[in-house]
Amino acid sequence: MPDIYEQIGKQIRELRSTLRGQGISQEDLAQAVETTANTVSRWETATYKPSISDLEKLARFFGTPITAFFPQPEPKPRTNALLSATADLDDENLEEVTLYARFRKTRQRRKKR
Repeated sequence: MPDIYEQIGKQIRELRSTLRGQGISQEDLAQAVETTANTVSRWETATYKPSISDLEKLARFFGTPITAFFPQPEPKPRTNALLSATADLDDENLEEVTLYARFRKTRQRRKKR
């Protein structure tokens, strides 16, 4: 798994290169977030580590949440299976499934004792 700063740099580069369908230069981004093109380049290569303040400026500029710069955890296959199985249930049936899952979990814990 890449270093977190490599992930951040990759995301900055990706957002910059796809902005408005054509991308913008490092110089233009630097001017927009009040830094230098050299700093933007070093963020993108993970040579420099952007501060929280820098990430806030970048997030505002790109119109994304600050969390967009961080790797998102992959859902576990079991989680995906449960989400898929319950996706189309109405609230009443979803509540029933939830109660049943809690019942099974409690039962399993009691068996382990």
